[in-house]
Amino acid sequence: MGKPRGTSRGWKERQERDPYVQQARKDGWRSRAVYKLEEIDRKGRLLKPDMLIVDLGAAPGSWSQYVTEKLKGRVRIVAVDLLPMDSLPSVEFVQGDFTDDETLAAIRAAIGDDRVDLVMSDMAPNISGTRAVDQPRSMYLAELALDMCREVLGKGGDFVCKLFQGEGIDAFIAETRKRFASVKVMKPKASRPGSREVYLVARNYQI
Repeated sequence: MGKPRGTSRGWKERQERDPYVQQARKDGWRSRAVYKLEEIDRKGRLLKPDMLIVDLGAAPGSWSQYVTEKLKGRVRIVAVDLLPMDSLPSVEFVQGDFTDDETLAAIRAAIGDDRVDLVMSDMAPNISGTRAVDQPRSMYLAELALDMCREVLGKGGDFVCKLFQGEGIDAFIAETRKRFASVKVMKPKASRPGSREVYLVARNYQI
């Protein structure tokens, strides 16, 4: 499930002017999204050595890249996306649609019998521009990511998930609070000011 990608000249020009895009290139990161996870991690001390992590909506791979560098390779990541992704150390990549049973089976096989420490989802639907269509699609992906948590997270595990403000988000947050000891919603500085994008950060999963 790729992140939304614009095709218009205006979008490309805006990307070129974006300071986070420019900084990511300078710092050697695969995309500007890295700064969202970096802020979430800095504020929550999310990452610890020897974790097992599932990275949903991973391509082009900046979140997995950040984790592997931060933990100096002492991590195992199962990364998933519909789009291809260049390899990274400590990352097993599953290419496929997260909504397909075949892809889910491949994720389960990659995880094996271990319990996951962190599920992180930067998934977003292909944006149509019509909120009545896009919002239910984005909530569906968030719900699938939460289902994945229920299946694979170990006790005390964490969950980071991209959401878009709108119909369904309050009910989703309430449902997440039933499963985790702490649930917060934040808007990282790298999220564009005009975007409805926010990130749910849920800590300490209660089985």
